[in-house]
Amino acid sequence: MQALIDTLLPAARAYYQESREIMSNFDYDRAYDELKRLEEESGIVLSGSPTQSVGYEVLSSLPKVTHEQPMLSLDKTKSVDELISWLGTQKALLSWKMDGLTIVLRYRDGELYQAVTRGNGYIGELVTGTVRAFRNVPLRIPFKGELLLRGEALMRYSDFARINAELPETEAKYKNPRNLCTGTVRQLDPAVTAARGVYFHAFSLVEAEGVEFNNSRAAQFAWLSDQGFEVVEYETVTADTLRDSVLRFEAKIPENDFPSDGLVLLLDDIAYGESLGRTAKFPRNAIAFKWQDEQAETVLREIEWSPSRTGLINPVAIFDPVDLEGTEVRRASVHNVSVLRGLKLGIGDRIRVYKANMIIPQIAENLTKSGTAEPPAHCPVCGTETEIRKENDAETLYCVNPDCAIKRVKRFALMTSRDAFHIEGLSETTLEKLIQEGFIHRYADLFHLKRAEADIAAMKGFGEASAAKLIEAAEKARSMPLSRFVYGLGIPGVGVQNAKVLAKAFHGDFAALRAASAEALTEVDGIGEVMAADIVNFFADPREQEIIDELLKEVTLEPEASAGAASELYAGKVFVITGSLTQFPNRTALKDYITARGGKVAGEVSAKTTALINNDITSGSSKNKKARELGIPIISEADFLAGLG
Repeated sequence: MQALIDTLLPAARAYYQESREIMSNFDYDRAYDELKRLEEESGIVLSGSPTQSVGYEVLSSLPKVTHEQPMLSLDKTKSVDELISWLGTQKALLSWKMDGLTIVLRYRDGELYQAVTRGNGYIGELVTGTVRAFRNVPLRIPFKGELLLRGEALMRYSDFARINAELPETEAKYKNPRNLCTGTVRQLDPAVTAARGVYFHAFSLVEAEGVEFNNSRAAQFAWLSDQGFEVVEYETVTADTLRDSVLRFEAKIPENDFPSDGLVLLLDDIAYGESLGRTAKFPRNAIAFKWQDEQAETVLREIEWSPSRTGLINPVAIFDPVDLEGTEVRRASVHNVSVLRGLKLGIGDRIRVYKANMIIPQIAENLTKSGTAEPPAHCPVCGTETEIRKENDAETLYCVNPDCAIKRVKRFALMTSRDAFHIEGLSETTLEKLIQEGFIHRYADLFHLKRAEADIAAMKGFGEASAAKLIEAAEKARSMPLSRFVYGLGIPGVGVQNAKVLAKAFHGDFAALRAASAEALTEVDGIGEVMAADIVNFFADPREQEIIDELLKEVTLEPEASAGAASELYAGKVFVITGSLTQFPNRTALKDYITARGGKVAGEVSAKTTALINNDITSGSSKNKKARELGIPIISEADFLAGLG
């Protein structure tokens, strides 16, 4: 039991307090369940057992607030039969157990008065300023009495992918939406929160002064919705309908844009639920249901070490393909050297794999435990000796060669991408070939490919037409707006959106931006102290100065697109996009098209939505269903472009 506690406590502290992971959810749940079983079997509970605590002491500079009522965690089960037995003859609400950061909101006189994180269940952190920047939290509501409610702050998968893609430093990338959400809510700059996009889903009404709900949780949810809150999706169930409802929720997981780690069953009868009381850790009026992870046994065939442009080299497990949750899976991230060694992996080992939260492939356990796999002593790209570094209690592998080709390829790829210099045809594979052949040494060489046209045409996979097309694309890229130039430089922390904000704030004057102080930069909306320091340090680096000066001799910086009639085409209109597209290459392109013309794109359908854009108008998706309920038009891309939006 003590060994299990010593394993669980650091993992829980890292997860709840520091927004990082040192062991998988699968391993944590298994160890926790084993500890709980031993405690029940022996009747002994050791000091510090995580089964007796509800959280960890908050550690930050945010002010602390004591909760009026303890915020306990929920008891859980992975058995539908146990859920049915627990429910008995009662009626209950079945809803998503969302995987984010729990927040308590207090309203007074119709205004958002206070927002506090769950913290350790008794003391949380004051985050009112940050929560005001959430996408869907009402700052003012019709109800003027004292209101206290709880809900989950969430980062959506689509926003998570967008933000990670914009981060130039690989080691700064977030592992999952929950970590990104937690870090976003607990940082001190609301502008960062607004730019990233955090949503709030209410799941519990604690107090509403003077309001009668006829002893029904469902009535509370409906009332919260009328006040403007986005309430967690739920169904009213009985023991007879519970199993079918669980299956309906499970079927929605592949199309959900938000992370969840199970379901919550909450008794509808408020008085009866409260009369049941609570244990030291769990309230008795609700229970959590965790999905049974579908597992498959397979054979580990390879550990692929994947370098990045920052030097970090991540291990990826390659195994015989297996079918999980309806899709074929053949690879899973091993995260770092510590996890590799903890699993005692070796080529040929029999392993069990699963999808965390039915989405992310993970290794559950190693049945063989040969332990023969070791991190490479040399970088797989440049051959330089690698270095193992310890970061946040985890060992990671690095290539220390500043001139490693992969670092250059990744930076070239960012520079030539669509949102930067936009040189069509220059994929990472093509760039790698051009670098290896010596046609590109410096970044300015991108605009001098004409010198090697004949040699490029002779390369495998090329020809005269392909070489000419590539050179033409590079010539077209000589003119670009400042925002794309800034993004293409690869400044740490500066993504597409921040580059646009900077270009606008400095009125397209790159010289002014380049010479700006940290103080001047922090005055720009959305630029915090850390990012400002990174920008100043970047422009102060002699190597970067040389690169920039060479590039400025090759390119012309154009004014940012000016506002005109077209930019106001969708002013005041809000669209939601779902499903696959045919007219636009992806949702981001359609979103850019709308926002460039004054419109907004939201993630969820609400009463404020102008139209839902979905080429499958008749589908039974949750967004289509919500649009029909609210009377929101559902239109195809063709309808949208024809002006029917």
